[in-house]
Amino acid sequence: MNRMNLFIEKYRNKKFTGQVIMYIILVTCISSCVDKTIVLTDNGKSNYELVINENATEGVKSTAKELQSYLVKISDIEIPIVEERSQNGQKHKIIVKIDTLNKDQISIKTIGDNLMISAGSEMALNNAVYEFLETYLNCKWYDPNVEDIPQLESIVLNKSINLDYTPDITTRTVHSRLFYDNPEFAKKLKVTTEAFPYYVPGARVHTFHKFIPEEKFYEKHPEYFALRDGKRLPTQLCLTNNEVHNIVKDSVASLFKNNPNASVVSVSQDDNQQYCQCNNCSSIDSEEGSPAGTMIRFVNKIADEFPDKTISTLAYQYTRKPCKTKPRKNVLITLCSIECDRSGPISEKCNDFADDIRGWKEITDNIRIWDYTTQFTNFLAPFPNIHTLQPNIKFFRDNHAKWVFEQHSGNPSELFELRSYLTAKLLWNPDANVDAIITEFTNGYYQEAGIYIKKYIDLVHEKIQEDPDYFLFLYGGPSQAFESFLSADLLKLYDQFFDSAENEVSQKAAILWRVKQARLSVDFAILEAYRKGISDDFKLLKEDLNGKNVIDPNVAERLDNFLTTCEKWNITMMNETRFMVQEYYDNYKNAIQVAQKPNKAVGKQVVLKTNPKKYANEDPQTLTDGALGGNSFYANWLGFEGNHMEAIIDLESEQQIGSVSTAFLQVTNHVVFFPLKVSYYYSNDNKSFLKLGVVENDRPLLKSSRVNDIKYFDLNFSKVKARYIKVIGENMNEPPYWHHAAGTPSWIFADEVIID
Repeated sequence: MNRMNLFIEKYRNKKFTGQVIMYIILVTCISSCVDKTIVLTDNGKSNYELVINENATEGVKSTAKELQSYLVKISDIEIPIVEERSQNGQKHKIIVKIDTLNKDQISIKTIGDNLMISAGSEMALNNAVYEFLETYLNCKWYDPNVEDIPQLESIVLNKSINLDYTPDITTRTVHSRLFYDNPEFAKKLKVTTEAFPYYVPGARVHTFHKFIPEEKFYEKHPEYFALRDGKRLPTQLCLTNNEVHNIVKDSVASLFKNNPNASVVSVSQDDNQQYCQCNNCSSIDSEEGSPAGTMIRFVNKIADEFPDKTISTLAYQYTRKPCKTKPRKNVLITLCSIECDRSGPISEKCNDFADDIRGWKEITDNIRIWDYTTQFTNFLAPFPNIHTLQPNIKFFRDNHAKWVFEQHSGNPSELFELRSYLTAKLLWNPDANVDAIITEFTNGYYQEAGIYIKKYIDLVHEKIQEDPDYFLFLYGGPSQAFESFLSADLLKLYDQFFDSAENEVSQKAAILWRVKQARLSVDFAILEAYRKGISDDFKLLKEDLNGKNVIDPNVAERLDNFLTTCEKWNITMMNETRFMVQEYYDNYKNAIQVAQKPNKAVGKQVVLKTNPKKYANEDPQTLTDGALGGNSFYANWLGFEGNHMEAIIDLESEQQIGSVSTAFLQVTNHVVFFPLKVSYYYSNDNKSFLKLGVVENDRPLLKSSRVNDIKYFDLNFSKVKARYIKVIGENMNEPPYWHHAAGTPSWIFADEVIID
């Protein structure tokens, strides 16, 4: 019989007023509840002590102090830390210890009135303490400087706590400077504090060129390098050359000797697909059913020399398909999902990669995933892939990946804090409630503005999922989406959400700046929409009261606000190739000046004498549409691969002209280079053309060339009367031998032709 029944039975015949009976029932209920709880602190007092082993390591002591400090923040009570031999027999215990558990396992349990937090290693114990603080005391850490810690008069816990958890993904990395620059914050979110833990510095990925540099070996030993179409090129190594093996083996030995605390070295291909096709290499690859065959055989030989170390290699691009030879036990296979469409889960939209990871799972248990979660050409662009993070991480987990590296932008990007937070949470628990995490973050970090930022997140993801044919590319840009989730109408709606968000926190300066940072991606998309002129609402030029075309003042204001917000948050880079925010601002300012120039070519017919490929819908009118190309090759540029550009613009009538200019783009890592020269001609019959002049490229391609750049090939001349203008941009056709894409066609990208 429980206490309530005993009470009723005992006082059945007593005469009490209703109020007294209710009071006694209430007291009895509270007493009953107390029996099911433990009270760590209560109104400034505690009958607990934090107990550690007398032989506790410094790491355990530090973790206990961290727990103690947060209990102080919550209740203003400092619970003393004592060693086991110094325990007070009259006090209850909070035991913090390393126990005989799996090294990644954590355990949080109540045992009578005591609480025990234990784990199988120092790192896991750290995870256990933060899991306790977050799960049972509702502590939140949103970024290194923003935490939400409850203030409680009493810390009361359920007496039936019994959490036993081993994370499926044991090495969890989110590529974010929030974690790398703030190791304590990384610990709270249970992720690594560096991108490549355990690796030898300088030998983490794409190491072939580091082991056998072209500058040192290519001239005297071209046979060390890849044979492509009958020519040796320093793009990759020849993996069947015995001397190559010896050099790499010696280099690995030296690296381990000089870095005794490191346990992993990467022996991996360089970042291109120009692998060796000599007879020996091709024979092995054919036998193995994949170019991974030569790679795994080569890496296995290296691994055999270092049985107590780990040799990491890539299953990436041409080596991603598994071979027949099994990797050695100490070979770590890193699968990379770079080609995948990010608009949907990998298991649905990237079947080749999904099949490859399943294939590798059959021949090795040592799998590391290198996944990608941002747009590397435009860090600050809207990139609605949040809905794919959970299914992808679950897919990796289900295929036995114990080590997952989520390559975010490293540097700030769209919704940077939220993405870092959410990804870390999912790596710890792939089955967590994503919507609840996002709502928790937006309400906590943006406070009253959070509801509007959540509306933006929900809507932009809803809209991309309504467009099943859209390919969300890691190397794309906003221009691809102006007829999809970044349409003119949607951009206006997103903008309104952020207006509302700013209004809600207009009196809270710190929160307002967080909202402005979150807004950067929409601001960037709108700036690019203005540059391309996607609708009447988004054009660089508008008519003033006198009917004159002037720059829309909203453009300049938004551009200045964009720069100011970036400076406030120390956001300096626009993309992975170190194209800087200040450069973007300056280039945009220059584009504004260009847009104001008189241009007799605007809207005029263009005929191409050479064929463009893929970009700008292969539309010749890109050259005279009045829209200006941005710093991404998707941003209104007409591309020519391995051929020259030859275009003729029809001005419709003879006109007096004295200048002509054409813009060209350079993105060296994507094999987009400035033309060697641009030649201009004129005609009045479209048959006989006279040369106006030639503009040589005064910035020839060098190893030190700027990766991202725009150059205007300007020509001024004595005025002539002309109807037709011919523009020839001379492509170098293929990169120099030292470029990573040597042996492949090179591109030129052209945009607006300006004639006056």
